Amino acid sequence: MRSIAFADFLIGLGILFVLEGLMFAASPAWMRKAMKSALATPDHILRAAGIASAVAGLILIWAIRRHA
Repeated sequence: MRSIAFADFLIGLGILFVLEGLMFAASPAWMRKAMKSALATPDHILRAAGIASAVAGLILIWAIRRHA
């Protein structure tokens, strides 16, 4: 039996795939340009952006769960 947290994780992963797929479908040239830009960005900048994004996501999840 799956826990609610695991089901929520799978739903979030599914939403991620949908959004990513829509971005590639809507503007493949823009996505290609974004990937080239990411390749040219230094590791420390990508790492900082990744950590900031993860923290923002956790805060958003916490806020939604707290008020639900």
